[in-house]
Amino acid sequence: MDLRQLRSLVALAEEGHFTRAAARMHIAQPALSQQIRRLEDELGLALVDRTTRRVALTDAGILLVARARRALGEIDAARAELADLAGVRAGHLVIGAMQSLGPFDLSRLLAEFHGRHPAVELTVLEEVSDALLAMVRSDQVDLAFASLTEGGGQEGMATQRLVTEPLVVLLAPDHRLAGRGRLRIAELRDERFISFREGAGLRRILDAAALEAGFEPQIAFETNEVQRAQALASRGLGVTIVPESDGDRQGPPVVAVALHRPAITRDVTLVWREARRHTPAARAFLQLARGADRTGAPASGG
Repeated sequence: MDLRQLRSLVALAEEGHFTRAAARMHIAQPALSQQIRRLEDELGLALVDRTTRRVALTDAGILLVARARRALGEIDAARAELADLAGVRAGHLVIGAMQSLGPFDLSRLLAEFHGRHPAVELTVLEEVSDALLAMVRSDQVDLAFASLTEGGGQEGMATQRLVTEPLVVLLAPDHRLAGRGRLRIAELRDERFISFREGAGLRRILDAAALEAGFEPQIAFETNEVQRAQALASRGLGVTIVPESDGDRQGPPVVAVALHRPAITRDVTLVWREARRHTPAARAFLQLARGADRTGAPASGG
């Protein structure tokens, strides 16, 4: 097997479609199909199930893709390190991020990094925290900004917490509880919730807090966009729990009420795979991010 075959297989696994994978590899679709066939012939195993409309990997394909990602990551890192020794700072950095980072301004950090290393190509993938952890573990992203509050699955991960902030509940201005200065989560047991979807840190926190208060939240709407959750809450279609900084967003009118007994918090944590050999670009970004303050502003001279 050669590297191009492995890259083609990984592209096919991630795109789920021969045409899109071929476009990503900058080759014709028949050429990509031929590469996969040759790889299967060499191994004597089917790697792709072609009986469904959407491409699916066989068990052998799933195993090989996981190994191929690691191998290709190491090769790319070695190339980048050699280029770095030659004085060429380039490469491709892939960053994972959950949709809401509260006060942490990732765009500010990215702009600072781009100013220092303009030859590095930057890609940001937005996902829920559980998916981001899986992407870090499989080397689909170099690092990620996720929420680990009340979550597991951090084995083999290096982490640095960047932000911890309280959560608030957003209510329509005419909601019966809108005049309260603070609320206990138990007082929301009869409410319909507008929640982030399964796997998101905020959803995990809501489920855990409700369980501790003795009820299961009634989920009326699921969204991963804070602005949409705010708009739905403003219309009286439910209540939503968001970080305090998101409660101050401009948009449809809502009332933000603090939660207490217990106070509930959400973190923003920088996560990377501890054993991964990072490229010079990834190392430089990690250094910049780890020195940033809670707003994403880099340390002076950092």
